[in-house]
Amino acid sequence: MHDGHGYFLEELSVGMSESFTKKVSDQDIIGFANVSGDTNPVHLEDDFARRTRFKERIAHGLLSASFISAVLGTRLPGPGCIYLSQNLKFRAPVRIGDTVTAKATITAIDREKGKIDLDTVCTVGEKVVIDGQAQLLVSKRAAVGQVA
Repeated sequence: MHDGHGYFLEELSVGMSESFTKKVSDQDIIGFANVSGDTNPVHLEDDFARRTRFKERIAHGLLSASFISAVLGTRLPGPGCIYLSQNLKFRAPVRIGDTVTAKATITAIDREKGKIDLDTVCTVGEKVVIDGQAQLLVSKRAAVGQVA
């Protein structure tokens, strides 16, 4: 990383990978509900959640998916990248106290257009809870070392 900037396009290669891990707390879920406006009681109310297929409160799917954003925006490619797209498949619920690991792996690089494609996955232990693909815009290194 360079003066607060993440990797430049020229420094990236297919197969590079990074991850971010976070234990999901009750406060994370409440905070996400407050920020997003998603107050679905399956996330916030024990009595309601007990009557669902999950039998207990679960985290918002997009809370766990936001950990992918943490990987991309802080580690690979890191600060300065721009999210262009993301698709997600929600495979299993995340519960309070689960530790989620989000991982992103570069699968393709378009050096002409300054774009990269990545496989993204969130796991709790060995269980995949979310998977998908992302595309990002990444700065090229300018001739004088400035962000292009």
